[in-house]
Amino acid sequence: MRAIKNHLYEQVARIGKAMASPKRLELIELLCQGEKTVEILAAQAEISVKLASAHLKELRLARLVETRKDGKYVLYRLASNSVANLWVSLRAEAEERLVELQLALASIVAHGDDLESLDRDSILRKAQAGEVLVLDVRPLDEYASAHLPHARSLPLDELKQRLAELPKDTPVVAYCRGPFCLMAKDAVELLQKKGYRAFHLTDGVAEWRAHGLPLET
Repeated sequence: MRAIKNHLYEQVARIGKAMASPKRLELIELLCQGEKTVEILAAQAEISVKLASAHLKELRLARLVETRKDGKYVLYRLASNSVANLWVSLRAEAEERLVELQLALASIVAHGDDLESLDRDSILRKAQAGEVLVLDVRPLDEYASAHLPHARSLPLDELKQRLAELPKDTPVVAYCRGPFCLMAKDAVELLQKKGYRAFHLTDGVAEWRAHGLPLET
């Protein structure tokens, strides 16, 4: 009986082992945005293709990641939305327990605007009514995979050149890949410098989905 119990715990521990790497967690977060090739994942995680492949192999062995062929390319994706939910839950628990993480996150998002107090449902209602502009500053392919309802795509690397497209009289809610992503922070800083009323929504599509809220594709 002890051997059976040990085997059961060992199997569950495979998931913990696969996720016990900062870069593998980052790769999971990137795959929450949609399918990607190893080359794109390596570039976005700022690691070599060889190292990205090794990390993805471990995630595949734990059945957290799957692949499919698209012509000459191999596309990686999360095995299911439950993997994204697991990442969101793990990150939220770490934020709850670790003061160091709380301080690091506080340095990313500056509070003080009354828009910061809006909950997810309020943002959804105001976006639908046109009272706020929800801005998705991720790359266009990630927006196409899934995005928050009523969100407009304007990738961060195009924002400065396309500011004139944004109305000055409507508050802007910018988001990217989640709390650890800095693209929305950079977008908000740029918008505020240019006279826009803007704030950083720390949710990404994974957080939105984990809270049972709708997404658009």
